[in-house]
Amino acid sequence: MQFDRLWRGATLATLSPRRAGVGLIEHGAIGVSDGRITFAGPMSELPSGARAGEEIDLGGRLVTPGLIDCHTHIVFGGERSAEFEMRLAGADYQSIARAGGGILSTVRATRAATDETLIAAAADRLRSLMAEGVTTVEIKSGYGLDVPHELRMLRVARELGRRLPLGVTTTLLAAHAVPPESDRAEYLRRIRDELIPRAAAEGLADAVDGFCEGIAFSAAELRAVFAAARGHGLPVKLHADQLSDSGGAALAAEFQALSADHLEWTGEAGVAALARSGTVAVLLPGAFYCLRERRVPPVAALRKHGVRMALATDCNPGTSPLLSILTAQNLGAVQFGLTIEETLAAVTREAAAALGMQDEIGTLEPGKRADLAIWNAVRPAELVYWIGRNPLYQRIWRGH
Repeated sequence: MQFDRLWRGATLATLSPRRAGVGLIEHGAIGVSDGRITFAGPMSELPSGARAGEEIDLGGRLVTPGLIDCHTHIVFGGERSAEFEMRLAGADYQSIARAGGGILSTVRATRAATDETLIAAAADRLRSLMAEGVTTVEIKSGYGLDVPHELRMLRVARELGRRLPLGVTTTLLAAHAVPPESDRAEYLRRIRDELIPRAAAEGLADAVDGFCEGIAFSAAELRAVFAAARGHGLPVKLHADQLSDSGGAALAAEFQALSADHLEWTGEAGVAALARSGTVAVLLPGAFYCLRERRVPPVAALRKHGVRMALATDCNPGTSPLLSILTAQNLGAVQFGLTIEETLAAVTREAAAALGMQDEIGTLEPGKRADLAIWNAVRPAELVYWIGRNPLYQRIWRGH
């Protein structure tokens, strides 16, 4: 067997569902050809006569799949540190939004920014994630809130995927808030009849998302948006039950959504619905932390019903200015009670499923893209345990 590159002497956390726990293999090797994994297993099982253009001895270092940040709003203009001060003084998310802050303040700044300004700022943020082993990231729109600016945000996100050695998936989140200059019903009509068809026809969006909450849109309003998305061949995702039990989980399940995200207020019936639909629960501890929430997502119920759980940074300027996937893992373990196995799966295998990419990324298995993270660590728990330490040794994207 001929490899382009072969790493020997590794401790592999394969995250393969066919192996117990995190799929640990000691004294392992991983071989790559044409940007794909062609071998991942014990060195003793390497085919006799295996050769490689380049061989690297890792000296026992830990190798995981490249990490995946499956929920971000990382393209935006401006910043909202003033709102952070307001929250510290006692203001809540809803009151800030109703006073004209929140999402709409970022909309104004994003509309005013040039494409190159948005690209440069987002690229800088993405490099922070890449420096912690992230090889795939989802980027949402949602700070344009009209047809031209929402499409522009998606184009900026696509351009970031061309300029950086990073997998980028894009999500149309036009149903994020009602723009101040538009009638609510008319804006929803434009999302359904103009934005979704154009985003689909131009190949700008990989999915459609919505914010189901009292300060945003109702389940009934988003049901029509999601029907339009499905009609144009786009899967859906949903910001669900973050601030109240607004029926978001049930709506996500109704449309077999790739993911339902936040879920702090989701009840048992909503969890059961997610289990039936196969929808991934994406937990967002950064927003939980920054908003000083007290009601944690229903992790015990999610476990009980066998719902897959992912973690993400939710990087955004208002409620989760988090640029560390490693910190997100620690917060998920400490705040939400996830185990080490759950936490590592949440930013690899389960995050891949939340993007509908489980056949391409998320585990160290033959046939998958050769997206790897190599760590100055031996035990997987080290990636969750440290706060403020980055043990990344090398990030490999598509074999390089």
